[in-house]
Amino acid sequence: MLDDRAKKLLLSLIAQYIGQGQPVASKALIEHAGLELSSATVRNVMADLERMGLIVSPHTSAGRVPTPQGYRFFVDAMMTVGQYSSVEDDLLQAQLQPDTPQRLVATAASLLSQVSQFAGVISTPKRSGQQVFRQIEFLSLSTQRILVIVITPDGDVQNRLLHVAEPYSASQLVEAANYLNSHYAGIPLSQIQKTIKQELSHLQQRVADLMQAAISQPVQDATTQLEDALIVKGERHLLNVNELTSDMNRLRQTFHLFDEKTRLLQLLEQASTADGVQIFIGGESDVLPFDGVSIISAPYSENNQIIGTLGVIGPSRMAYDKMIPLVNVTAQILSRVLSHTSTTTNIEY
Repeated sequence: MLDDRAKKLLLSLIAQYIGQGQPVASKALIEHAGLELSSATVRNVMADLERMGLIVSPHTSAGRVPTPQGYRFFVDAMMTVGQYSSVEDDLLQAQLQPDTPQRLVATAASLLSQVSQFAGVISTPKRSGQQVFRQIEFLSLSTQRILVIVITPDGDVQNRLLHVAEPYSASQLVEAANYLNSHYAGIPLSQIQKTIKQELSHLQQRVADLMQAAISQPVQDATTQLEDALIVKGERHLLNVNELTSDMNRLRQTFHLFDEKTRLLQLLEQASTADGVQIFIGGESDVLPFDGVSIISAPYSENNQIIGTLGVIGPSRMAYDKMIPLVNVTAQILSRVLSHTSTTTNIEY
């Protein structure tokens, strides 16, 4: 428990450190906090805060910097989300215009990175096996390789490579594509998989096998799903953050988090169950075990149903008073635009 004096000094110290990036000494803290206290009293309070694990003295410096627990206290004290500046709000509103869901979420991640000057991250809308195609084609690359060309309802083109035991003739490839396009275009792949075996019994066995393989691969390709499920933009901005570039181990751990998409997706999945903005501060728990990095996230929705999470990844020494509203406003605008897009175009994920 902290008394009011200790709280004010702690919050003042963290705000000063966030603004200047230098350890805060007692004299500077007295001037910034605006309290009528002696230097000895402030030093005693700071010693108490250090014993409580809220601040620490780096190396031989006379000043103090916040710990992950200190940042948590600071964030919890100012978690009321305020209004973001109208200029940046207008920027987000102008950029996030009705479009395909895939391009909208990519734009949102880019905007988060652009405005924050950190990394923007977003988990793409959950599809839960509801992928559909508008058109599908087969192209023989060799006697044992067939390229499956899938055109989505949004006009995006996806390629899948099938390995086959024996070659297919051009007429067999055309027959398989024509049948799939005429009978299954616009139907969720998970639904097709349940019925395709029975419905293809009258076709030549090898043509039926080819169609089943083409339908099952996009759903079962876990690596592709993982890559598609997460978008990260602007990681390069973190190379301009002194706290990260001065500690190569911390910088390496941060970029490893981007490569280790499973953990980052788990973090965002956890945030999707939160009511509004959620903040992960590195080093305070096993969720984000290394310190110096924070993630501010918020879920976004379509027609009041949460379908993903977006956020900003940056140093723990970030301007939370700006980053929290930025993430909150972006999630709200994206939710509004996605709901409008789905209502007017009836888009399937």
